Order: sequence, then structure tokens, then C-alpha cells
Amino acid sequence: MIQVGIYGTTGYTGVELVKILTRHPEVKLIFATSASSAGKTLADLFAAAPPIPLIPPDQAPLSQVDVVFVCLNHGDAAAVAQTALAAGVRVIDLSADFRLKDAAAYQQWYHQPHPAPELLTQAVYGLPECGRDQIPHTRLIANPGCYPTSILLAVYPLAAANALSGTLIADSKSGVTGAGRVPKQHTHFVDVADNFSPYSIGRQHRHLPEIEQTLASWHTSPPSLIFSPHLLPVPRGILSTIYAPLSGHWTEAKLYELYQSRYANEPFVRILPPGQVATLAHSVHTNQCVIGLTLTGHTLILTSAIDNLIKGASGQAVQNMNVMMGIKETMGLV
Repeated sequence: MIQVGIYGTTGYTGVELVKILTRHPEVKLIFATSASSAGKTLADLFAAAPPIPLIPPDQAPLSQVDVVFVCLNHGDAAAVAQTALAAGVRVIDLSADFRLKDAAAYQQWYHQPHPAPELLTQAVYGLPECGRDQIPHTRLIANPGCYPTSILLAVYPLAAANALSGTLIADSKSGVTGAGRVPKQHTHFVDVADNFSPYSIGRQHRHLPEIEQTLASWHTSPPSLIFSPHLLPVPRGILSTIYAPLSGHWTEAKLYELYQSRYANEPFVRILPPGQVATLAHSVHTNQCVIGLTLTGHTLILTSAIDNLIKGASGQAVQNMNVMMGIKETMGLV
């Protein structure tokens, strides 16, 4: 039995983690922390949640766990990771603190010095379908962002086949839970309902360098990227429509064969038949990434749908834990 703890349990990703881990047959949840709600139970805050006691972070019994999930804001997460690693505990970080390999890039995009630059070389980017072999050998996993997961899984077969040419355009839409649980003016119901709005377009969104870094690790001459995120008036889900200019001659049948071959043994990636498009309904409340392929001239239009809280966050974190600990990858997720 794997003993686990959660830091930052009362955000959307923390609650989703509790739901998954409490039904996981190989996991025992030892502790769940909350700085703001210690002394309460999770059910006091979320009616459908189990009545798990919430304790202060500094009372977390690290000596009793094998793995911790860190669901804290960037900056705060790194300090907890340092403490847990020093105690001999493996860490799966759902913040952005260990996604970027360059401390200077982190400071540029997150406007603060990196809290633990000495750990950056240890962290493994936890996108199992594109780097599973490294995961069992690390003690620190950087769980990918939600937008990058939807985009990178869709583009990976093309990058691996050296089939990309020109500028990649990713037009992505997210449900409101992607903005987190802390209220913000632009996520209030009256601002979101009956509306659909782009935000942080151009080179502004913090997921942009994460996507570019990963593309560069796959290709010596990665394509340039235009990334345009949007806020959908729905609670959850991400749909990315990606325009990928192709090098060489490709037919829709050859592209479908490429994707089917690349993801044939991946339990959480589903490739739709050529011409069919992915929708939120294909993936919400699952750990699936569903990808559609539509060829237009020399451009492949990819539609990629995930649940931002599951495959884009907590489900992928559990998938990473399963791989890290050497148990069946789908356990607790299907």
C-alpha cells in the first residue's frame, strides 16, 4: 500500500486528487493539509467530498508517507518540495515551480527568483506518453500544465516524425476551473456566463515557455508557436484547436496511421477516425486526451480535448505516481 499526503487540499486540483486517491486500490491517504481551513473537514467545504480532516501544513507527518502531492501556488510549492525531499519522500508537484529547466526563464515568467534552483536538474517533466522511462528513476515530478498537456500530446507524433514545418498555432479554450478557486473579477459568474473571451494572447501566458521548452527537447529546430488561450463559460474541460503546417507529403490515412502507431499502447490517449473532431464531451470527467485529425492542404488541424482537472492536473499526477511506484498505470483512473 502506497502511503500518500496532499498539500493544498482545498483547491480544485486538491479536491479532485482526494476523489481519485480515496478510490485507488493501492493507496492510503495519510494526511491532507490546508493553511486556511485547518481544523475543518473537506466535507465542510465541498458537500460531495469525504469528511477528511484538514491539518496545518507544518503538522504533516512526512515520516508516515511515501509520496506527497503538492497543490500549492508557484513559489510556495518549491519550499514544501524541499522539505519533503529532505525527509526522503517522493514529490509530485502540480504547480509550475519545476516545469521550466532554466531558473532565469522562471524568474522572467513568474516575476520572482526560483525558490529551489538546485532541484531543477532533478525534476522530470511528467508527461508519461512522451517520457515514461524517466519517471520511475526520479524523486521529483513536475506535473505538466493543463494547456500544455492538450497541445503537446496532440503535436508529439508530428514532432517525433520530423513532420512539422512553419508556425504552429494553438487556439485553446478552458473551463473556469482552470483559473483556480480564488475568486477573480473575470471569473465571476456574471462576467463568464453568456460570454467567451480570449486572455493573455500574444506572448503573455505562462504556459507558453513550458510548451516551447518541450518542443525544443523533441526537435533540434522546433517550430515557432502562437498560443491563444480563451475562457469558456463552462466549469471544466479544455479544447485546443491546433494548426500544424506539415513538411513532406501526407495523406489523412498516413497521418491517422502515424497517430495510431504512436499511441497504440497508451490507455489515456484516444485517436478519432479521420475527419472527426474532439469535443469537451469526449473527455470531461476522464483522464483521456481525445484527438481528432483533419487534413486541409498541407495543414493538419488537430482538435485535442482533455479535462483540465483530471488529465490536465490531478489525474495525470496519479498516473505519474503509478508509473513512479511501479504499479499499473491505469490504477485508480478507470
